[in-house]
Amino acid sequence: MNARACDGSAGDVDYAAVGGGYAAYRQPDPRIAARIHAALGTARTVVNVGAGAGSYEATPLDVTAVEPSASMRARRPAGRSPAVDAVAEQLPFPDDSFDAAMTTFSVHQWSDPAAGLCEMRRVARGPVVVLTCDPALVRDFWRYAYAAEVLDAEARRHSEIAQLTAALGGRATVERVPIPLDCCDGFNEAYYGRPERLLGHGARQACSAWSFADDATRARFAAALRRDLEDGSWGARHGALRQQPFLEGSLVLLRAVPD
Repeated sequence: MNARACDGSAGDVDYAAVGGGYAAYRQPDPRIAARIHAALGTARTVVNVGAGAGSYEATPLDVTAVEPSASMRARRPAGRSPAVDAVAEQLPFPDDSFDAAMTTFSVHQWSDPAAGLCEMRRVARGPVVVLTCDPALVRDFWRYAYAAEVLDAEARRHSEIAQLTAALGGRATVERVPIPLDCCDGFNEAYYGRPERLLGHGARQACSAWSFADDATRARFAAALRRDLEDGSWGARHGALRQQPFLEGSLVLLRAVPD
């Protein structure tokens, strides 16, 4: 397993360094949340693995959060239960401890995604729900023309969907999750029709893929996008996206239940 960062982050990103903008830019989107909660079904007790600051934890549920990063645990809203300091690959719970298990935007951070998903399956009696990105679709986005290195890095970090469903076992389904135009969760494709947002350093910093880009790449991206917005080039190529209510991008929801 990868060595944990100084604040406990167990993946390839140190959230003590890059997580400062999450509260402002990574708010749970209610339409995405509704799909996650529907996938959890009738579960009442849920373990949220790689919980971060607690996005997408439905407050009526009895949620046990697991998060290795001390800086992200500290950002949990007041009133939420403290998160357990542990990694996905070694969950400190007995078998069948929860009605369900969930993880959102986290699997690609784990040093061994298959082992982490097997652990989620072990501790959940019912559905295991995973919100992630399909690496086969990550590059199908206008931003690839401006910062190919960032999306290439993102695609490499994500496991193939077939590998994830195989690790989950049981009966698994995969559905693409439409991304709303006014999405308030600032992941990669959330600004598909609001490109100006990506000119801000904070918006980029709140997406972990940008932590793999150097200063020259970030500066080149911002300069090229600003130029194309000002001269109308971006609008000529992609302007229809400003009126498109949803984008079917790389965001997918996996749900697996025991046989």
